[in-house]
Amino acid sequence: MPELPDVTVYVERLAALAGGAVLEKVRLKSSFLLRSVQPSLSAVHGRRVRGARRLGKRIVLELESELFLVLHLMIAGRLHWKPPGAALGGRIALAAFDFSTGSLLLTEASSRKRASLYVVQGEAELALHDRGGVEPLGCTYAEFKARLLEENRTLKRALTSPHLFSGIGNAYSDEILHAAGLSPVTLTSRLTPAAIRKLHRATQSTLQRWTNTLREESKDSFPEKVTAFRPDMAVHGRYLKPCPVCGTAVQRIRYAENEVNYCPRCQTEGRMLADRSLSRLLGGDWPKTVEAWEEEHPAPPAAKPADDPA
Repeated sequence: MPELPDVTVYVERLAALAGGAVLEKVRLKSSFLLRSVQPSLSAVHGRRVRGARRLGKRIVLELESELFLVLHLMIAGRLHWKPPGAALGGRIALAAFDFSTGSLLLTEASSRKRASLYVVQGEAELALHDRGGVEPLGCTYAEFKARLLEENRTLKRALTSPHLFSGIGNAYSDEILHAAGLSPVTLTSRLTPAAIRKLHRATQSTLQRWTNTLREESKDSFPEKVTAFRPDMAVHGRYLKPCPVCGTAVQRIRYAENEVNYCPRCQTEGRMLADRSLSRLLGGDWPKTVEAWEEEHPAPPAAKPADDPA
């Protein structure tokens, strides 16, 4: 799912490419995308774009007469900037937003269509789409601490709760916790002030770093490689690959449709966290420490140089 860095760059590029332009028409290929009734979708046709903003993981397009389009991409929704009047073809296409400067195509590469579009009138109605989380890049340490300790949750659940923190999801929470050297299953009530301060710094530095990286990638175009799995990430999506800090194989916990990725040496003091399905299957054979796991899964020998005589 596109998170704060991805959505921020989407919004910035939309503002640059469509700001001041006229939204001539919205073409829907899937009627299930539109989740609101009033105002009607036709109310936005012919309206000039006043700006774009991020609201959590949602993209908000501000139009004349205090009209707003609120777009939630969910897991598989992606945006593509095309020449004016681009064809709305293909199995994954959902909608086209035709501006006087170009067409924004929305696709969703999933059999379960979850992306949503709302037409909203006025700031008060727009505020109803705000889940209430504090902005992690703008909050002070005191604000961050207050939100973090508001509920006694695991750190993974706390960081990804939209009611506590705005725009953080599965991918960047993994990266934040690795940068902070904290276990994803540690309860917020057990954190020391020093650990909270470390987590606050890691949250802001990680999100800012990735926002800058994605911004640089698309500064002269439009983001076309929005993904939760990037080769430069430390742990997310890198199961069994070496941790960039200590070289230990990255581990994971699977739950529902998500997974937690972590380094057992950097984050859990060498302890292997229990995977609900796999540890239940293996029972007493489930390794409790990274050393026990490494005994069962030795690293392959390093490749010898081509000119090595041995």
